[in-house]
Amino acid sequence: MDKSKKQPPAKPQATVSKPGKSEEQPVKTSNVGEFAFGRENYRLMLIGLAFIAVGFLLMVGGGSTDPSKFNPEIFDFRRITLAPILILAGYVIEVFAIMKKPKD
Repeated sequence: MDKSKKQPPAKPQATVSKPGKSEEQPVKTSNVGEFAFGRENYRLMLIGLAFIAVGFLLMVGGGSTDPSKFNPEIFDFRRITLAPILILAGYVIEVFAIMKKPKD
């Protein structure tokens, strides 16, 4: 006898229904027409976008019209420290707004 052709015996599949339980599963309805996020999520997203926009606006400016002159305003606190902190805070708020579960 060849061992490679030998197949294990098939196990019988018995279906046992539990008494008192309905055989039908409840049908899940899709949330068609509902928003993916709640009102508070969208409010937090707008706040995060505002932080990001203000951060980029604070970075604008400080250039010089004459290329031969150096303008030290490009290295002030507002452009080097405050604006990047606001932009990063805006991104953190955005991630939090996306991850927060809406209240049902």
